[in-house]
Amino acid sequence: MNPLILKIIFTSGIILWLIIRLSYQREQQNNVIVDDRKTPQEKVIRFLVLAGILLFPLIYILFPWLNFANYYLPIWANGLGIVIFASSLWLFWRTHHDLGKNWSPTLQIREGHTLMTDGVYRSIRHPMYTSVLLLCIAQALLLTNWIAGFAGLVCFSIACVTRIDKEEQMLLDQFGDEYEAYRKCTKRLVPYLF
Repeated sequence: MNPLILKIIFTSGIILWLIIRLSYQREQQNNVIVDDRKTPQEKVIRFLVLAGILLFPLIYILFPWLNFANYYLPIWANGLGIVIFASSLWLFWRTHHDLGKNWSPTLQIREGHTLMTDGVYRSIRHPMYTSVLLLCIAQALLLTNWIAGFAGLVCFSIACVTRIDKEEQMLLDQFGDEYEAYRKCTKRLVPYLF
């Protein structure tokens, strides 16, 4: 498929992703935080993920500087990337929708925070991470460049390794046995696999 078309599709998807995120983030500004576990490391990790998903792709899309690292994929792989990206956007929206006022972009517990076990949370404990993982896979299939295409996957993998355990510990501290029981009957990222 034409690289320009793939860049336009990816950019459109990222714009939708940002619209979803910003609309829910605006709703959360008035929530009272009762447990805040943000650290300087958390800020670095968030920047790393944004660089992998937004900065490197933006450089690749706008400038020819990374063209030396381009690769080719068959059209079916690009089509698969489009389907995966659409699935990612749906899961990203649905996760925000299901969380409602419980959502936070960082490691925080809000006043009135409840343990979400319905909707997409019925079988996945971290569907937001799953949606971003899908986005990163789609990025590698749509932006056919070894740097821009895989930057999201590399950066997000680092974030997952360093953040999920902290998030689970925070939820365990907040909800205790209820969260432990929930952990036993769900998967972390992919239902029926991991």
